Amino acid sequence: MENNPSFQSLFGHHTIQGFNPYSRAVFSDLASCHTAAKGYHLSRCDSQECGNMAHRYHSCGNRHCPNCGSIRRDEWIAARTDELLPTAYYHIVFTLPHELNPLIMGNRSKLFDLLFQSASKTLLRHARMPEYLGAEPGITMVLHTWGQDLSFHPHVHCIVSAGGFDGKSWIDAKRKNNRFLFPQKSLANMFKAMFMEGLEKDSSITWCGDKNSILKAIRFKKWNVYAKAPFGSPDRVVEYLGRYTHKIAITRHRILEVNATQIKFRYKDYADGSKTKQMWLTHREFVRRFEQHILPKRFVKIRHFGYLRLQGKGERLAVIRSTLNMEPKKPKVKIPFQIRMLEKYGRDIFKCPCCKTGRMTVIFDTRDKANRKPKPIRSIPAPS
Repeated sequence: MENNPSFQSLFGHHTIQGFNPYSRAVFSDLASCHTAAKGYHLSRCDSQECGNMAHRYHSCGNRHCPNCGSIRRDEWIAARTDELLPTAYYHIVFTLPHELNPLIMGNRSKLFDLLFQSASKTLLRHARMPEYLGAEPGITMVLHTWGQDLSFHPHVHCIVSAGGFDGKSWIDAKRKNNRFLFPQKSLANMFKAMFMEGLEKDSSITWCGDKNSILKAIRFKKWNVYAKAPFGSPDRVVEYLGRYTHKIAITRHRILEVNATQIKFRYKDYADGSKTKQMWLTHREFVRRFEQHILPKRFVKIRHFGYLRLQGKGERLAVIRSTLNMEPKKPKVKIPFQIRMLEKYGRDIFKCPCCKTGRMTVIFDTRDKANRKPKPIRSIPAPS
């Protein structure tokens, strides 16, 4: 390790060689992001008086990368904003007890799926009860696996609409003057029962330790379902989506210092009144904690339920908008990367940084097939 390592250089720590192949591949992406290993493109100013040339290294595009994902996040948020309806939206969090952490680590895909299933069924069953709504709400769920100190803390954040769709018409929220959507205790009890039922019935789960002891430890414990007051406006919903949907375990703005042996970062201690504190970790411990939050390959961490479920969503939303006398949804428009950069940061990525008037034009890109080195031709022995 170099004397003054950067945050990104930690993703090349030698202990990563002991991780599984997929985790090693993820860390390789993160370590090589915006370096020559990912290729580059060369641009030249189109002004004859200037002729400035510049090259930029490519990003890795990995969903766990602290450098990547902001543009994809903005595109995703824009699409979700078009689906907002004139109703209140609630924020609900379903958390699994920490006694299950070792079991989840050994069965990530199965138990993450079970977490989604149990939480979504809990919300949908409550919503279908006539006294609460009598319809299906729109639900967006996002899986997070971390605490602020990078500890393993699996939970799902949910955005739930107060109103819903009964298959024919829109049903307005019944608790317009209350500060909760469904009773918190009822949510927690049903969520616990559903998750434990799935846990006990799934014979494919690999148990680490005594199964009966683990079940006993969580059966008599109070499970945590956190229900917040409704968002103040659709804008707040969008703000929430931006902060949570494409978030990763730790981002650059929380890193305070990296020296030859340790890394220091900022975190909130929710157990101590959400006070902001600082933590030192060795490089080895930092990459160990970070690796816990690499999701299984191709695992979908953002899911939709209720009237937002993917099958038939477009037709369903069109019917809902019609019953609410809303204008039809506008056709989706793909906004180019350079326009999003200009809107968000006020930066024209094609303006020449040297003369300020010319336009930078790409003249070479390692991603172009024509620029790739041909594979060596294997010689074929002549027939005898």
